[in-house]
Amino acid sequence: MKDLQPLSISAAARAFVLVALLVPVSQGRGSAAAYALVVAGLAWLLASLAERRSDRSSLPLLVVEALAVGVAAGYGLPGTIAILGTLAVPPFVAGLSRGFAGTGVALSVELAALLAAVELVHDGASGEQAFSIVTWTITGLGLGLIATFLRSSIARTNDPLEPYRFAQELLRQLIDLSGGFSSGLDPNALGGAILSGVRDEIPTSTLVLYVPRGDGLTPLLTRSLEGEDLGDSELRAERSWAGAAILVEGRSFAFPLSTGAGVAGIVAGTLSERLDPVPLDLRDRLVGLARGLGPSAVHLDTALLFASFRDAATADERRRLSREMHDGVAQEIASLGYVVDALAARPADPQQAERIEMLRERISAIVADVRRSVINLRTTVGESESLGAAIGAIARNLSEVSGLAIEVTLDEHTGRLRPEVEAELFRITQEAVNNAVKHARCTTVRVHCQVHPPRASISVVDDGRGLGEPRTDSFGLGIMRERARLVGADLTVEDLPGGGVSVRVSLGDRPAPQDSSQPSGPAADSEPVSTTTVRA
Repeated sequence: MKDLQPLSISAAARAFVLVALLVPVSQGRGSAAAYALVVAGLAWLLASLAERRSDRSSLPLLVVEALAVGVAAGYGLPGTIAILGTLAVPPFVAGLSRGFAGTGVALSVELAALLAAVELVHDGASGEQAFSIVTWTITGLGLGLIATFLRSSIARTNDPLEPYRFAQELLRQLIDLSGGFSSGLDPNALGGAILSGVRDEIPTSTLVLYVPRGDGLTPLLTRSLEGEDLGDSELRAERSWAGAAILVEGRSFAFPLSTGAGVAGIVAGTLSERLDPVPLDLRDRLVGLARGLGPSAVHLDTALLFASFRDAATADERRRLSREMHDGVAQEIASLGYVVDALAARPADPQQAERIEMLRERISAIVADVRRSVINLRTTVGESESLGAAIGAIARNLSEVSGLAIEVTLDEHTGRLRPEVEAELFRITQEAVNNAVKHARCTTVRVHCQVHPPRASISVVDDGRGLGEPRTDSFGLGIMRERARLVGADLTVEDLPGGGVSVRVSLGDRPAPQDSSQPSGPAADSEPVSTTTVRA
C-alpha cells in the first residue's frame, strides 16, 4: 500500500490539468481540440482506475497513456495551442512511479505520437505550433524531474528501514574511522592529557575538567594539591559555560574547550599561591591555551559521544535480555512448577513426596534467581534521579525477592558523576549486594553510598559467613575489579573480624563527612543524609 500516495498525486495532477484546460479548449476553433481533451480525459480516467485496481502504475500502462495523450494533442493542435498542456501530465506521472527513466520513456512516446499525428492529419506544424511543442516538451521534462525528486522523498518517508540503513552507514564509518583515532576514545585519558597541557603552561593548585551532562556540568577529572578544596570552581565553570567565554577572577579562572561546533567541556582552576596573575598575563595565556587545545576538545567530544552511544546500546540490550528472560525462561519454569504441584497432590509414597518437595524448593530458588536477574538487567542509573536513588531501588527490589533486610544510607551532593562512572559504580554495588543475598547466609546487608563529585565511596557490608574458599567457576570479583579499573576506582574486598564481608569501592580520595569546615556555595551544597531500612 506504500504506492497509494504517488497514485493519489498522479490522479490529482490529471484532474487539475483537465479542469484547467476546459476553458481555453472550449474557446478554440472547431471541435477537434474538444474531442482531443475528451480523449485525454478518458485515457487519464482509465489509467487512474487501473492503477487503483493494482495499487501500482506499470510501465505498459504509462506507455499507453503517453501514446493516447500524444495522439490527442496532435489531433487537436490546430484548434488551440492550449491542448499541448496535456503533454505535461505523462512525464510527471511516469516520474512519480518510475523515476527519471520513466520520465524519459513517457516523454519520448508522447512526443513521437504527437509529431506523427500532426504530420499525418495536418501535414505538419506551423512555426508557432512547433515553438509551443518545444516549450511544452521542456515543461514536461522539468515536471518529470520534479516528480522524480518527489518520488525519492516519498520512498524515504515510507521506508521503515531507512533509519536502520542510515545507522548502518554511520556505524560502518565509525568502524573505519576508529583505526585512525591516534588518541583513542577514553574520556578519562583524553581529559587527563588536557589537564596536563594546562598545567604545563600555568602552575595551578587545583584544576578541574567539567563536561556537560543534561542541563548542567559534572566533573570528569580533578587535579589538586593535598588539602586543597575545589572552592567555587563549579560556579565559575557554569558561568564560563553559559557565556562560552574565558572567566578570570583574581587567581581563579575558567575557560571553555571549543570544538568549533559547540563546547566539549570547561576547565576551571586556581593558580598556585606563589604566583601573581598580573605579571603572568593570565587572560592572554588562557586565550592561547583555549586555541591550542582545540584539537584535544574535538577528541574529548568524540569520546564522550561514543560513550553515550555505547551506554544507550548497552541499556537497550539489557532491556531486551530482561524481556527474553521474563517471557521465555521464567514462563517455562513457572509451567514446571504447575507440574510439580500436580505431582505433589498425589505422591506414590512418603519418599516420593519428600523428593517432590525438594524439587519444589529448587524451582522456587531458581524462580527467585531469575527474578533477581530480571531486576538487575532492567535497573539502570539513567532512569533514577541519582546514583544513590538507583542503589536504593535495587536494594528495595532485592529485599522483596530475598526477604533480607537491606539498609541503605545515602550522603550525596546535588552534582552528578559522569554517566559511565555512575553506571560502573552501580554495577559493582549491585554485584556486591547480589553476592551477599545469594551466598553470604546473612541476616542484614548494609550499604553506605557517599557521592561528592568528583569523588565517591560505596561500601557493602554483610553479617554472613565470610568469603570462604574461592570458586574456580566464579567471575564476580574479577568483573567487579575490572569495572573499578575502567573508571579509575579502587576496590577492596575483605573479611570482617566479627564475621561477614566488606566490599568498598572508592573513586578519588574518599569524601570526608559533612561538617562546618566544608566550603560553601553550589559545589558544597549537599542533599541531607538519609537512611532507609528496606525490609521484605
